[in-house]
Amino acid sequence: MRSPQPHRSGGDIQQHFHSTVSVQKLKRFNSLILVFRFAAFCFSLASAVFMLTNSRGSDSLHWYNFDAFRYVFIANAIVAIYSLFEMAASVWEISRNATLFPEICQVWFDFGHDQVFAYLVMSANTAGTELARTLKDTCTDNKAFCVQSDIAIILGFAGFLFLSISSLFSGFRVVCFIINGSRFHV
Repeated sequence: MRSPQPHRSGGDIQQHFHSTVSVQKLKRFNSLILVFRFAAFCFSLASAVFMLTNSRGSDSLHWYNFDAFRYVFIANAIVAIYSLFEMAASVWEISRNATLFPEICQVWFDFGHDQVFAYLVMSANTAGTELARTLKDTCTDNKAFCVQSDIAIILGFAGFLFLSISSLFSGFRVVCFIINGSRFHV
């Protein structure tokens, strides 16, 4: 685990060797990120599935007839796919003690995508919430449709919560990389 970046003093590249305790801390930290990414995956996938299966009969309301509900489905599906990729990258990092991409690319990739997808799923669920509030008058006839839409939106907000926590951890890794030249503070 060497730092590829030269020190700011202009000297030669120095090697950072981590003790066994530091490696264990790094694995624990990466395992914690993996747990939050898994939770974001589960909630986003569940939200997308709930929205996808939200149709009751041929004459009733369908989720795909509403732009906001299509946005909720697509955003949560994208976040689920991204979270699946990031879980695979986390497992790779835990098992191999190395990042999937070069370290500088990996920390910025994780942080940037966490931010973008968190805002994407937040805006989608907010739009879905507004439409669900508007449809409350219609829900007297189609209560199951509205309840399932509400559940999909709530699951999407839970996915956002866990993706936001992952974003905080990846932001910590970016700051550590900027300060120390390594993704983890030792």
